[in-house]
Amino acid sequence: MSDSDPDLRQRTWQLLQPGDIELDGLVVHTEFDGSGETQMHQATVELGDLIAEYAGFDPTDTFVYSGTDDSDFSSNQHQGLTLDGEEFVWECQQLLREGTFDIVFYFEASADTAGLVDAVREAGYDATAVAGDAESPDQAVIE
Repeated sequence: MSDSDPDLRQRTWQLLQPGDIELDGLVVHTEFDGSGETQMHQATVELGDLIAEYAGFDPTDTFVYSGTDDSDFSSNQHQGLTLDGEEFVWECQQLLREGTFDIVFYFEASADTAGLVDAVREAGYDATAVAGDAESPDQAVIE
């Protein structure tokens, strides 16, 4: 995501604000339109594995929960959980904006967020990391 989407960055930052755990976020802009759901799913899994790795988990010890049987989940909301104990690793929402999807991830702030965003970009994605503990959305971008 380029820095030209302050609305999405602000909304992401607001969702990271004080809760039960400290969170950071990752906003990934894709070129997938509504017909690219298979590619978006693959990207979500790939990005979730990177988040798990940079959060100190072995990605093979995690799975994606899509909540299709849970009324608390929307159709484009997913969680990465550990196989052992189903502990939170990440959560994401896939948002259709201006004809293409953006994927917004949330994960514990103890992850190596700067290393993660570098790895995500290295994998070919357009991404911006957002610090949940920043004073404002404008100060929240992690380079």
